[in-house]
Amino acid sequence: MVSNRWTALRRGVRQDAPAYRAYRAGMRLAARVAWIVLACLSGHALAANTAAAASAASPSIVVLGDSLSAEYGIDRDTGWVALMRKRLAQSALNYSVVNASISGETTEGGLSRLPAVLARAKPSLVIVELGANDALRGVPLATTTDNLRKIIEASQAIGAKVVVIGMRIPPNFGPDYAQKFYDTFGALAKQYHAGYVPFLLDGIADQPSLFQADQIHPTAAAQPRLLDNIWPSVKPLLDGRPS
Repeated sequence: MVSNRWTALRRGVRQDAPAYRAYRAGMRLAARVAWIVLACLSGHALAANTAAAASAASPSIVVLGDSLSAEYGIDRDTGWVALMRKRLAQSALNYSVVNASISGETTEGGLSRLPAVLARAKPSLVIVELGANDALRGVPLATTTDNLRKIIEASQAIGAKVVVIGMRIPPNFGPDYAQKFYDTFGALAKQYHAGYVPFLLDGIADQPSLFQADQIHPTAAAQPRLLDNIWPSVKPLLDGRPS
């Protein structure tokens, strides 16, 4: 019915009449606008799909840490993890970085959160910066060691490489315990063929000005040094990507 109505109307109008010419011009304009809109929508969809595909294709790095990695007491995006993200971009290394660090975290807490983190991020590299809070809380070293072992094993089980970041504790914990604590990180890294950072705070531990008022947490000014301590152990594991 509608089609017949439009046919009748068109037959009732001479093709050289002003009304008909206006009608044809209007139809051409409408068609042109429709094509432009369709092209724009298609372009936006293609761009969105490309961006999504690129994001999905980018391997990820997970940092599982405590306050030393969680930007405690400093401005956001000034910690070593954020600086690593920038260095990766500057080096044309196409990795996303997931900072799964929480202030006060222990190896037990990190282990309990790990399955969800791995399932969500599907990382190709896991950087483990945990253990200091275990010592502060008097967690038995055997428990800390077992938790770290399970974190490494779970990460490697999904095909991720691992970097273990070592930590030292003050000798007032007892020199024997302090040495065994320190040795734990290197021993685990060797056992599991993981990357190893001997001491996160190397080069700043003896400089009070690079620590906050609590003399425990590094300042923003110390973060580039922390990254420099970590980078040599991380970079070799980013295989197949230009430096």
